[in-house]
Amino acid sequence: MNLQSGTYYWPSTLPVAPSYPALQDNVECDVAIIGGGSSAAQCAYYLADQGLKTVVLEKGTVGGGSTSTNTAIIQYSGEKMFTSLTNTFGEEYIARHLKLLKEAIDDIEAASRRVEMDCEFCRRDTLYSASCPEDVASLRNEYEFIKRHGVQVDFWKKEDIEAKYPFSRDAAIYSYHDGELNPYKFTHALFQYAAKQGVLVYEHSEMNGHHYDKEQQRMIISTKKGYQVSARYVIFAAGYDNMDIRKEKQASFVSTYTVTTQPVTDFSTWHNRTLLWETARPYIYIRSTADNRVIIGGLDDNTTYPDDRDRKLIHKSELLIEEFNRRFPDIQVESAYSCAAFYGGMVDGLPIIGKYDDVPSSYFLLAYGDNGTVYSQLLSKIIAQEIVDGHSPDLELYLQDRPYLKRLRSQVYDKQNFS
Repeated sequence: MNLQSGTYYWPSTLPVAPSYPALQDNVECDVAIIGGGSSAAQCAYYLADQGLKTVVLEKGTVGGGSTSTNTAIIQYSGEKMFTSLTNTFGEEYIARHLKLLKEAIDDIEAASRRVEMDCEFCRRDTLYSASCPEDVASLRNEYEFIKRHGVQVDFWKKEDIEAKYPFSRDAAIYSYHDGELNPYKFTHALFQYAAKQGVLVYEHSEMNGHHYDKEQQRMIISTKKGYQVSARYVIFAAGYDNMDIRKEKQASFVSTYTVTTQPVTDFSTWHNRTLLWETARPYIYIRSTADNRVIIGGLDDNTTYPDDRDRKLIHKSELLIEEFNRRFPDIQVESAYSCAAFYGGMVDGLPIIGKYDDVPSSYFLLAYGDNGTVYSQLLSKIIAQEIVDGHSPDLELYLQDRPYLKRLRSQVYDKQNFS
């Protein structure tokens, strides 16, 4: 899959990244992880201390795929509001999902403190603003839902926003203790940690096929260079490349655009350097970096053709710069890096752990969505728990056929028929 094009900021922050050998022999293991991006690294991190022989196969180099374009805005809220999700899944379901997202952010912080490399994790507040007056009521409902479920948030009116920022909005949710991260360093740091615990990481080792050996009850992964990995379990954590391995009908894709600016010298008009996004669709999101750059992203486009996506990069980059300068006229910025990339989500708004009958003993980690780093942390923890303990109580929330939702609806049906 042609995932992205342009110039990438994150790899420039770690010009001499850790490297790993290519697979040069057949190997047996307990768990094979396919992929070398952040999702795979998070899986490796959770399995590193469990006494399981774990092998990672990356077709290129660690962090060289979508991780290089990931803006790593660390927050629990996503493109689809929790109040909208409750219409599909119910409040009990989404309340649990929200709690797990908050725990995942804490887990990301804990992991970033545990590894040796500085991952540039920093807690940031978020301003989620109404893009037009018509969005205020739904934003208020969203605020009431997440506050009811224990999240520290305020609801800001127009005058509150104007007192803190050089731009105006009719209303906003002000959330505390979200975060930002360098996803490239985070990925390398987690693999570095896992490798020191005995996880075998192989670069330039592209999977060529897979099949299930019923007699041995093991998955056999073949590589393009002719070697095989025999595993009791396989985690397919190859990001959007998972769709080339096994399609998931709920996944959908658009094109998105990102600009990373030259360093900025004065952030005084940007209150707390908050994460910024809005209710408009397509929306704009903004964050800063550890070396005082600004990342501006969004302006998603429905095209899924790489050539069409890439032709729009220059124009979209210019528009993103204009959008930022319109909000912060005292912080004029210039582009240093710009890229176009495919961006995936799930039709129903929740990430997926795929378990399919035609791919036994395997988990597909599909952390697609606008807070994919948080989704990946959440899902990788569940998958590791499933493999290590044989059961995770939260797995059924994220399986592709949503069994938890079916069970809730069955309970409602039974109550109605026996009342």
